[in-house]
Amino acid sequence: MSLKDKTVQVCDCNRTIPLNGGVLAKALQLDAPLPVRHQLCRHQIGEYESALRSGGDILVACTQEAPLFSEVRDAFAADADVRFVNIRETAGWSEEGRQAAPKIAALIAAARLPDPEPTTSIDYASGGKLLIIGQAGAAIHWANKLSERLDVSVLVTSSSGGEELPLARSFPVLSGKIQSLQGYLGAFEVRWEQVNPIDLEACTRCNACIEVCPEGAIGYSYQIDLDKCRGHRRCVAACGDIRAIDFDREDRARSETFDLVLDLGTEPLFRMHQPPQGYLAPGRDPFDQAMAAAELTQMVGEFEKPKYFAYKESLCAHGRNKITGCTNCLDTCSTSAIVEDGDLVTVQPHLCMGCGGCATVCPSGALTYVYPRVADLGKRVKTLLSTYAAAGGEDACLLFHSPAEGRDLIGTLGRRGRGLPARVIPVEVFHVASLGLDVVLGAFAFGAAEVRILLTGSEAPEYGQALRTQLGFAEEIVQGLGFRGRHFGIVEAGEPVELEQALWGTAAPQGCAVPAPFYLFNEKRTTLEFVFEHLANHAPALQQEISLGSGAPYGTIRVDKDKCTMCLSCVGACPEKALLDTKETPQLRFIEKNCVQCGICAHTCPEEAITLDSRLLLAREWKEARVINEAEVALCSRCGKPLGTKRMVDAMIDRLKGHSMFADPGSLDRLRMCGDCRVVDLVRQEKSVSIFEVKG
Repeated sequence: MSLKDKTVQVCDCNRTIPLNGGVLAKALQLDAPLPVRHQLCRHQIGEYESALRSGGDILVACTQEAPLFSEVRDAFAADADVRFVNIRETAGWSEEGRQAAPKIAALIAAARLPDPEPTTSIDYASGGKLLIIGQAGAAIHWANKLSERLDVSVLVTSSSGGEELPLARSFPVLSGKIQSLQGYLGAFEVRWEQVNPIDLEACTRCNACIEVCPEGAIGYSYQIDLDKCRGHRRCVAACGDIRAIDFDREDRARSETFDLVLDLGTEPLFRMHQPPQGYLAPGRDPFDQAMAAAELTQMVGEFEKPKYFAYKESLCAHGRNKITGCTNCLDTCSTSAIVEDGDLVTVQPHLCMGCGGCATVCPSGALTYVYPRVADLGKRVKTLLSTYAAAGGEDACLLFHSPAEGRDLIGTLGRRGRGLPARVIPVEVFHVASLGLDVVLGAFAFGAAEVRILLTGSEAPEYGQALRTQLGFAEEIVQGLGFRGRHFGIVEAGEPVELEQALWGTAAPQGCAVPAPFYLFNEKRTTLEFVFEHLANHAPALQQEISLGSGAPYGTIRVDKDKCTMCLSCVGACPEKALLDTKETPQLRFIEKNCVQCGICAHTCPEEAITLDSRLLLAREWKEARVINEAEVALCSRCGKPLGTKRMVDAMIDRLKGHSMFADPGSLDRLRMCGDCRVVDLVRQEKSVSIFEVKG
């Protein structure tokens, strides 16, 4: 549906935003000027109601009063799709607000685009079975609070001895030392070891053990203080047939499954930056514990989320023949959702939180971000930049940011500070870690002079490192093409003043003068191939070869011809079909476009003859198979049949000539023969005995 099919309601917020309906209409290619309201959410609400009565979808250029406009729509029982876009804090409320018309038009045009294509969903089911882990006092306190709403169990990991178990056995109280915890919302598996002699599940709390213990090693927590205990075992006798006390218990392993876990320990059991859903570790702070307890009560029922990723095993360069190559996704994932699986990787969709960092660093495109897809984000970026340019905007800077902290930071800057410069266009994405080389270079090809990514400090450290690396590769490429200035970078800002300082007063770098006509693809390397070709065609100073930093997803390999025996083990090891052989002659060929610099070929080579060289080759040879080594053919010394390469045969003879089995010179000569001639030669040299010479 085009923009003309949606009624656009714009408001200058009591004349605080400099808006010109005619300029906006021209930029948006509308037939008539856009009416500019002054108090759409108050005295002019009737204009919005009239739009609802007329039918059709509506775009409201205001986010502050979105709840009000939605409520009015519901009151009218209208079927209209009402969307909202913020043009106030992101554009109009700025020192350069009067120059922000191109940006406002761009934001409106992008807001009109359809939602991303849906993807498959991942389902969770939680019955509210909660395990509280921690010191006895705090764990039992929160168990008492939550037991009426959740199916609570307590696992006591430590006790000061002064705590008392509840008078009523309202919920199970266990004790032990955690051995492992894994899983996610609705499917946590907990394993622990029963370390204390008293099994709290079997204990009747009759106090008989307390009364007979001469050292006072047992309190009303019903756990034995082993530092006080002298081993007289009177407690065992007092417990009698209950048998809750066993100092020599052999089977100490325990396990159970839970839907939710509240970890009250000082150090969380899950150490990753973003633990699984359904697991909360507030530490020892009572307020944080209360917030976590309240959150847990909302985690009962059936839930779903998008499956954010797609994985193509055929493109994965993680390993081959048990030799490890690329580990980028494993190193970047902050949820431990990705694990090794032989030569491939496995992604646990219930643990994936949709950051997209794995897709950003994957050199081959085996892992892709599918919600939203790169194609959907690319269409939004292209719409923003094309509308901005059509409205007369210049030197566009895209500022990618997160929906939560990033949006709030930009909004606060608009309210209290200088706002965003007119050329800085904010682009909200589900997670900034998903912005790979294809997106940022694609944006540059579409006409963005600059691409910045806002990090507010809440992101995992792995994401910042991954983004800096990818932006570094992008900068090396455009610099190698002759574009002046710095085009890609991270903005680290936790406060509005930091964001203001980073964005104001910087000169715009040189962008690509001709915007790319294509759209972005979901296949990373296909997108980049189009981008490279477009930028090369419009580069100020084209270089055929651009050197890239270590770890880049493009490059060549160097073969030491003095070491290489043309065994071609590298060909079989290459997961991307960048290395090829031929049936006719012993040649090693290479297609540089396919190489992802995973290094498996180098690790596989028995002669250590291969080294990697990261670069981007923009010559025609980049796509063509070229010979990088070839060898003289060794022929059978008797019949002339090809045996292999001369270097390989000579190397084999050189290694075996000192062996006792090849002391006879004739034995070494046979190594230069084919299999058939070798057999014939052995028969001729054998000193056989005739049957007629055998005496009866």
